[in-house]
Amino acid sequence: MTPDTPTDLDVVLSSRARLARNVAGIPFVHRTTDDQRRLVMTRVTHALDAAATDVEPLDWIDLESTSSLDRRVLYERHLISRPHADATGPRGVAVASDAAMSVMVNEEDHVRMHAIAPGLSIHDCFARVRRLDEAMEPHVGWAWHHQWGYQSACPTNVGTGVRFSTMLHLPALRLTRELDKVRQAAKDLHLAVRGYYGEGSESSGSFFQVSNQITLGNSEDELLDVFLTSIMPGIINYERAARQALLKRDRTTIADRVLRDLAVLRNAQLVKADEAMRRLSMIRLGICIDLISDVKLQTVNTLFHEIQAGHLQQTAGTSLTQDESRAARATLLRQRLGTS
Repeated sequence: MTPDTPTDLDVVLSSRARLARNVAGIPFVHRTTDDQRRLVMTRVTHALDAAATDVEPLDWIDLESTSSLDRRVLYERHLISRPHADATGPRGVAVASDAAMSVMVNEEDHVRMHAIAPGLSIHDCFARVRRLDEAMEPHVGWAWHHQWGYQSACPTNVGTGVRFSTMLHLPALRLTRELDKVRQAAKDLHLAVRGYYGEGSESSGSFFQVSNQITLGNSEDELLDVFLTSIMPGIINYERAARQALLKRDRTTIADRVLRDLAVLRNAQLVKADEAMRRLSMIRLGICIDLISDVKLQTVNTLFHEIQAGHLQQTAGTSLTQDESRAARATLLRQRLGTS
């Protein structure tokens, strides 16, 4: 399968494919002892090492001995989940050299591997995790049932264990108060709609993570086909239509709001994280509807990670107070967006 060329970057920030797997013969994580979790880690790291020859090497990080700051940065980069970062006991993550694929070990399931890529690139993401899954399986032995498929601690993952998701930027649907219709449609289609950091998180900057909720009874290819051909086009086109409606109804008001947000971030001395996300969201909208031409889309996309508290502290190389974080965030924004 050839890699995807990222598409629909105006609405789709990123795509992700994730597989949930468990080691045969060992209880689910919430019922294991520390010794059993260590056994899972030994089995999985051995399989990762064996798979590296045929697929790609990944760097192992033992989260039990990793600092809270490093765990926070991994979480902010969507390489581990918040529960995985905050948990205790034997657990870890293996990360690819490009930081676009990771394998969480001893999270909710023994193994959750996922790949992420810009835009609507789910085929490429799925091909990457499937290659790793197939290379690991002979060396570890996944828990599988002839009738129910791959076993999981989460009932919605039983079957293929696959979850496809996209991080969508939907500012126009929020401004036009149409998001409730999207949520209802998603519910009817058995989709999960979550915030910027997935399950349990709030929407930040008009970003929403949309994913399939059920895997049982369908093949991976069937789920992917429905997601790409029936679900994503509808949401993407709905957001684009809302953007055009806003411009047609009152271009001056939208332009004023977008450019004010840009001006604020180009000059502010103290900026909170939620304010930065909100204003960057409008700047991103302005770029995509041709109201801003001197800021690159990739610059804004990268800033969504870099303005988070963990990244700021890691860059500073020292602990930061709240005010110091706000000042560092403002400095970064002025540097990246250019001063007016």
